[in-house]
Amino acid sequence: MLAVAAAPRLYAWDDRLHGTPMGSVSVDYSTGLASESVNTPAAAFDGKYNTYYASYDRSNTWVGLDLGRKCVITGVGYASRAGRADRLQLGIFEGSNSPDFLDAVPLYIIKDKPSDNVLVNDSVHVSRAFRYVRYVGPNNARCNIAEVCFYGHKGEGNDSLFYTPTNLPLLTIHTVNCQGINDRVTYIRGYINVISGGGTGILSDSLNIRGRGNATWGLPKKPYKIKLDHKAHMLGMPAKDKKWVLLSNYSDKTLIRNLLAFRVSELIGLSYTPAGRLADVMLNGEYIGNYQICDQVEVGKHRVDITKMTPDDNTGDALTGGYLVEIDSYADREKSKFTTSDFSLPVSIKYPDEDDITPAQSKYIAQTFGTMVRRVNSSFYNNPVYGFRRYLDEDSFLRNFMVNEVAANSDALWSVRMYKERDSLRFYTGPVWDFDLGFENDSRVHPVSQYSDFVSFTPNATTAGNMRGFTQRIINVSADRMKYLWSHARYDLGLTVDTLEAYIDSLADYIDESQKLNFIRWPILSTPVLVNYQALGSYTAELGTVRDFIRWRIPWLDEKIGLIPVGIGDVRSAVKASAWAVSGGVSLSGLTRGDAIEVFTPDGMSVTRAEATGGEQTIALPAGIYIIKAGSGKNIIRSKIDVR
Repeated sequence: MLAVAAAPRLYAWDDRLHGTPMGSVSVDYSTGLASESVNTPAAAFDGKYNTYYASYDRSNTWVGLDLGRKCVITGVGYASRAGRADRLQLGIFEGSNSPDFLDAVPLYIIKDKPSDNVLVNDSVHVSRAFRYVRYVGPNNARCNIAEVCFYGHKGEGNDSLFYTPTNLPLLTIHTVNCQGINDRVTYIRGYINVISGGGTGILSDSLNIRGRGNATWGLPKKPYKIKLDHKAHMLGMPAKDKKWVLLSNYSDKTLIRNLLAFRVSELIGLSYTPAGRLADVMLNGEYIGNYQICDQVEVGKHRVDITKMTPDDNTGDALTGGYLVEIDSYADREKSKFTTSDFSLPVSIKYPDEDDITPAQSKYIAQTFGTMVRRVNSSFYNNPVYGFRRYLDEDSFLRNFMVNEVAANSDALWSVRMYKERDSLRFYTGPVWDFDLGFENDSRVHPVSQYSDFVSFTPNATTAGNMRGFTQRIINVSADRMKYLWSHARYDLGLTVDTLEAYIDSLADYIDESQKLNFIRWPILSTPVLVNYQALGSYTAELGTVRDFIRWRIPWLDEKIGLIPVGIGDVRSAVKASAWAVSGGVSLSGLTRGDAIEVFTPDGMSVTRAEATGGEQTIALPAGIYIIKAGSGKNIIRSKIDVR
């Protein structure tokens, strides 16, 4: 009998479940060839330390049992091959009711390197019953293991509880026959389980999955596009849709820069900001890291919400929209595209889709977009009646520009999305996208503090065609309007250093366990990626760069754009109101009776609203971090409060 290491629960060796061994093709190390007689799956279940299972392929390989009937799994055991304990870290146990494991869900992941050549038992808390169980070796390590045990009992089980490796939701995706996702064109059939609510909720569906991205597709941690068979509100996001994106955030060691920029977009007031959630992802039984699941930027309800077109919309008002386009440096790779005469802007048509758009629609959008660009380039472009504002919505363009400038996104003019509604002459700008190199993460523009101008106008910032010249003409005549919109965001919409810092803190706390697992899978904290100018060696240090940048960047933009002289920036000395944390809530003083008091979570959700009593008062709140906004006129406070 094997020696057993300390474990959360003691499992008797004789209590293990039995079945028919199964697994990937084995290897004979003496020849380096595939084998049917050496290191086979049976060796992982024979109770011997000196025998082991070893797979021929290095990745997507496994060993398991056909239990012959459904069982609820309550524990697993594992022992490494002597001297090879490192090959078990991030190994995953799965259960399935299909022999190809297409519908598999995880039972347990080995987070830490285990003791060498010793049986380790761990408890499993999954309520579903399975006929087929397996252990999947980590990436590029061969499934190489001396002993595997499954403990449990016969039963039908239920779907009340599933496993997640961290506090985050978990997406598990299995492709048919474990096919690789090798390009950005070919969809691969598969199956997805989305486990949320601490393991209490599950969404399951068949899907198609392919690669996505441009430079990011060339990185080891791949981004993906998925298309469910049925529409769903993925992880509670507003859109009910089939198409979703998995962003890898590989070049962003904080893993949160895109979500932070999306929050800035909301606080600046863009009409639509892509929804996003952070989650752990497993692909074909392997842990592939922390990902951001978010909206596919497309036409639809709770996305780019404009009129949808049909192939019959070729004349009259129907021909006028809606359309979604992208000024895109990669437009030459697209099937549906055009280039403007003025500014030489390369444009790809995103909607209607390249397979659905008609020649009449393609001609119309190219001509109409060209008219808008031509007005920007005309001598009378600033005319209030006949200038560019008749064809381009000024506010959305400025808001989009400011979001990118808060992030100091050097690729802001490399890709710009715009859309047009039916029966409207105007193009609207947005949504924002792609900020993994923003917030001081790009060697091409580091340090951002060296520039006296907006980052988009600096020589090292990228541009599609002459999008820089196009943008400069608009910004040069829109200074007053941009100042108003910036001031509105700063004073009324909550765009403050405190708000952004609180959001960073809340995200960092939320994904702390997941980021640790992510950087075991992708040990790059000391390695620059793409155009990173530094690699600080720790997650905490990487977050510090973003915090320090925000503390400098917001005041710099206050000076660069300008603030209307109303609010905390110019009348701080006149503010008499104050707020501070007390046990069980927050106390306020210095307010006038009837003043509005608003309490928000760091991500902008309203917690409570109240009116000031005119004296000191306390608002009861559970422990947590809050943003307090209170007062009126010049006596307004905005404070981050940590209630304990």
